[in-house]
Amino acid sequence: MRVLLVGGSGQLGRELQHCKPADMELQALGSSVMDLREQEEVTARVNGFQPQVVINAAAYTAVDRAESEREAAFAVNGLGAANLAQAARTVGAYCLQVSTDFVFDGEQSRPYLPMDRTNPLGVYGASKLAGEQLALAAYPEGVAIVRTAWLYSVFGNNFVTTMLWLMAERESLGVVADQVGTPTWGRGLAEALWQMCRAQPKGIHHWTDAGVASWYDFAVAIQEEGFGCGLLAREIPIRPITTAEYPTPARRPAYSVLDKSETWAALGITPSHWRVALRQMLLEYKENRGA
Repeated sequence: MRVLLVGGSGQLGRELQHCKPADMELQALGSSVMDLREQEEVTARVNGFQPQVVINAAAYTAVDRAESEREAAFAVNGLGAANLAQAARTVGAYCLQVSTDFVFDGEQSRPYLPMDRTNPLGVYGASKLAGEQLALAAYPEGVAIVRTAWLYSVFGNNFVTTMLWLMAERESLGVVADQVGTPTWGRGLAEALWQMCRAQPKGIHHWTDAGVASWYDFAVAIQEEGFGCGLLAREIPIRPITTAEYPTPARRPAYSVLDKSETWAALGITPSHWRVALRQMLLEYKENRGA
């Protein structure tokens, strides 16, 4: 099976390459190789490789900067997704579009189902929702949307690697405790996406690890696991704070837990709890850092 991966230099793209099944032929493209905003360039790349599956793991992900760079966010996350879906349709390729929990407003108190009402609070979420809608409109019979949340990996910069650095440098930390979601290791998501390449379900799907946490809970676990495996030489006080105490340009949903039960059942996967996945990631991070 020939698979074209867009966003190959990002943390999810690198995880997809790391766990690629042996029977998949993969061409991974970064933003320096192909500009998703240019329809002719995208179509030429897709036609040249003739993939059977296209994965769009590329995104404008600067949530706060997007508030002042609306056009840039929509160009990549909206127009780019549409361009790729249209190109996939020309060759009859199955298209996986990766999206986000930020399409929801967080006003709910139960996990969000794939078909629950969307209402993004900021530009980033709105641009990703536009990408979902445009991709589905361009190729309804061949596109699947996969929403995920709180993604981290040994690759690139993310909440886990940032916390490890801050915990090593500072004497104490305050971390937001009134935003709740599910931390998700990129490896587990990548493995699920490879399974979706084979099963090829259509429509909208949710994928994260199992369990629920606040950013404060997540930070506490990072310190405990990081100290336990020797990544941190000491433990520091971590104080729970409110969103109001840590204002940001973009509003975040207070509750963005996704209901993944249908996706887990369809793929026949028993997911890891987020804390188990975090421990595995940190052990890999330690090994890679020492290499």
